[in-house]
Amino acid sequence: MKRNTLNLFVVALAGFVAFGCSNKELESRIAKLEGKVAELESGGGPTITPAAKPAAEPEVKPDGPLPSFEFAEESHDFGSITEGEVVEKVFKFTNTGDAPLIISSATASCGCTVPVWPKDPIPVGEEGEIQVRFNSAKKPGIQNKTITITANTYPKINRLRIKANVQKGDNPS
Repeated sequence: MKRNTLNLFVVALAGFVAFGCSNKELESRIAKLEGKVAELESGGGPTITPAAKPAAEPEVKPDGPLPSFEFAEESHDFGSITEGEVVEKVFKFTNTGDAPLIISSATASCGCTVPVWPKDPIPVGEEGEIQVRFNSAKKPGIQNKTITITANTYPKINRLRIKANVQKGDNPS
């Protein structure tokens, strides 16, 4: 049955090719297809398997002293705001670890949210800030945004969250 289906496929494909190609091209394509069919039928062809996703390796805790974030708060609800309003929140943190804290990046889940983070290392026991600005233009409704922070901590990824209920504003005519 599998063989009949495969042969039917080759014949159908050859028919489609016949209408758009010259005879030489057609003969070449048919020959290639017949060769592939023969290879598959003999079992000598490549085995087709679904692409496997590489397994995500678990993060391994590095040896030695590590920095650590301690945020005063990790989420903030702006409540109801008017569409088009730009609101900001400063997330304060302390390096409670045993080594200088280095933030390599801070990215938001949407281009309407922009985080600004310290580029210099934060010494042990010192404080730092991550400023998050949310532009509600063309974002009506409940908005939940995530800011992903990558640093030399364990785990490497930390997340902050903001929320707002964006109300449609009155548009003057």
